[in-house]
Amino acid sequence: MSLVPQHTTAPGDKIPRIQKLAYGIGSLVNNLLGAAIGMMAIVLNLGLGIDPVVVGTLMALPRLLDALTDPLMGYISDHARLRWGRRRPFIFFGALASGLVFALLWQLPLGYSQHFYFWYFLIGANLFYLAYTVYATPWVALGYEMTPDYHERTRLMGVSNFMGQIAWVAVPWFYAFMENDNLFPDSVTGARWLAIGVGIFVALFGLVPAFLCRERMQTIAESETPTGPRISFLQAAWQTTRDFFRGFLATMKFRPFLILCGATFLVFNGFMLVSAFSSYVMIYYVYGGDKDLGAKLMGWNGTLSAVATFLVILLVTWLGTRIGKRKTFFFSTGISVAGYLLKWFCYSQSNPYLILLPTPLIAFGLGGLFVLMGSMVADVCDFDELESGQRREGMFGAVFWWVVKLGMALSLALSGYALNFTGFNVNLGGDQTERTLLLMRVLDIGVPAATSAVAILLVAYYPLTEAMAHEVRTQLEKRRGRAPTAS
Repeated sequence: MSLVPQHTTAPGDKIPRIQKLAYGIGSLVNNLLGAAIGMMAIVLNLGLGIDPVVVGTLMALPRLLDALTDPLMGYISDHARLRWGRRRPFIFFGALASGLVFALLWQLPLGYSQHFYFWYFLIGANLFYLAYTVYATPWVALGYEMTPDYHERTRLMGVSNFMGQIAWVAVPWFYAFMENDNLFPDSVTGARWLAIGVGIFVALFGLVPAFLCRERMQTIAESETPTGPRISFLQAAWQTTRDFFRGFLATMKFRPFLILCGATFLVFNGFMLVSAFSSYVMIYYVYGGDKDLGAKLMGWNGTLSAVATFLVILLVTWLGTRIGKRKTFFFSTGISVAGYLLKWFCYSQSNPYLILLPTPLIAFGLGGLFVLMGSMVADVCDFDELESGQRREGMFGAVFWWVVKLGMALSLALSGYALNFTGFNVNLGGDQTERTLLLMRVLDIGVPAATSAVAILLVAYYPLTEAMAHEVRTQLEKRRGRAPTAS
């Protein structure tokens, strides 16, 4: 296994440090929004007493809308011909809207029926995900076009994911913050104030990529867009709809891209399906129903995971430029499978903090996943341009996340049923049955370990190599007659 990179990145292909940092701040905002809503949702069950199935449904339905609007937003961003670019105007307005709606979403009043909370949260969450899509989809696409270099793409995704992990240092402590009796009378009140803080942060820092990053492919995308005679509004609407579905179907048929989508779907959504189970196991198995002690253990576990992921991202970024992206995926995901299996021996009532032992190993799964997949999807965009003659980073990024979010919606919907399947009853407190506690641990460990193992087998069939990527770039630049420049 060679540790020598096949080529050196040319100076003109390197992304300026300030732009890497700016894009990384966008990753922090993106991760904070995605993680905060999931972590804070525990208040719906433990703070308002809403049934886990209803909570799962509330989390899943907006994700379905989010998954459907992502490809549309990707198409709009790819074909936008605005003075300020294809990506940055949407990032600007999306950040402001996302911060505002997120803050309003959690202003939940006390003393109302479950029916009221269902519709309040469902409507608010759908509005939030619409705003989130306007921000996140162009931001993802922007990262795919910031450099044409095979290894610089991995470095950019390394910086992006490294900075994005800062969110995961704070998010695991969200429940402990909301549940803190010294600060708030109840967790619902804590959620209100926390959401305001998150909203302000998003509205301010989400603007940074819009101001500081540059769109390298904007001019090329405009030159590759066919022009024709003026047409009526209905003709334009029909043509746009037709082109959207053609682009969507073409994207879904590209085999290397489908492999990346499938592997990400398995690793990420295998984790998401039982993501809340660790919290329940810590509270009800390890600590016998003590929420305060469970919340602290959750916080330390999440913080350790975030810190370990920082180191994982550095290692995966370095290794990806030495042994290749596919082999690095095998390495990082394989270690995470070992970590999941080790958890079985580390859930201990006599030594609760033993569960921290496998956490750094598990961090290799998601820590390596998005560094490598983001870089590999950027490579796919070049292959697509060679075949289609169009730059479609927005569509590829949107479809990639469409597949992930569709699976996430399914996972979140099933998570409530899975929790009920174990026999969990919030009214029993620390008196859950032995069968319930056993099944929670089995699902918490077995599901992500199995899906990650299948993902490794799938990526074994990924065909794109570094040599192929360089050949595609050479052909593209020969066709264009010049190298891409930042706009």
